[in-house]
Amino acid sequence: MKLIINNNEYEIDDKITNLLDAFLYIKENINKGLAFSYGCKSGVCGSCSVRVNGTEKLACTNNCKELDEILPLKNLPVTRDLIVDNSNIKIKLSHANAFLSEKSTKMITQSDVLDIDIESSCILCNSCYSSCPVYSVNDSFLGPFALTRVFRYVNDTKEINIQTKLDLIQTNGVWDCTLCGACNLVCPQNIDIKGDILKLQNLSVQNGHVNPMFSSASNSGFNSDFDNTFGGGFNPNGF
Repeated sequence: MKLIINNNEYEIDDKITNLLDAFLYIKENINKGLAFSYGCKSGVCGSCSVRVNGTEKLACTNNCKELDEILPLKNLPVTRDLIVDNSNIKIKLSHANAFLSEKSTKMITQSDVLDIDIESSCILCNSCYSSCPVYSVNDSFLGPFALTRVFRYVNDTKEINIQTKLDLIQTNGVWDCTLCGACNLVCPQNIDIKGDILKLQNLSVQNGHVNPMFSSASNSGFNSDFDNTFGGGFNPNGF
């Protein structure tokens, strides 16, 4: 079986089906200098994330097939071969304050735990950042996993300081997301990142924030133009 890694073709044993096993075989038998990351080998650590035929996958949980094309993640600096610089993880989580900041003394129930269980399963593999069209043009965007982690703490009964967390995600945050859902498609934990960001948008409005798109439309005279065209304000009972 042939695999194409960074435009280099490698012939591997046909008995190998797992992509990470293929990387290890190549390193041991063909190219000792091939660089890639891995850790747990069980889909938990997220370190082996790569692009397979243009789609982000965990190498340790992905089966390979003839002429698969493997490349490093997008939107992140490549340090060598299939290894990318993941320093954005710490930076984005810090900027978004995606941590428990003010702890409540309220008793936590199992239902409270289940409310944040899915978001807590994020393995920070950076697949969502690689697939994100907004992050590809604006690296100041807080991005998918940082925002879904914020939602995890906004929805956490133990967290008191909800308002501050919402305040921090207004610029280069929730309103910059196009809600395209690309992050959902590649998340190995099946987290509904798009849904979490949409909920954060709704919570932002409920807590005094305004979608800047609406604000811009209002400032541009959209409302007055609408009134002039249709002869005044909207009539809820009909035209």
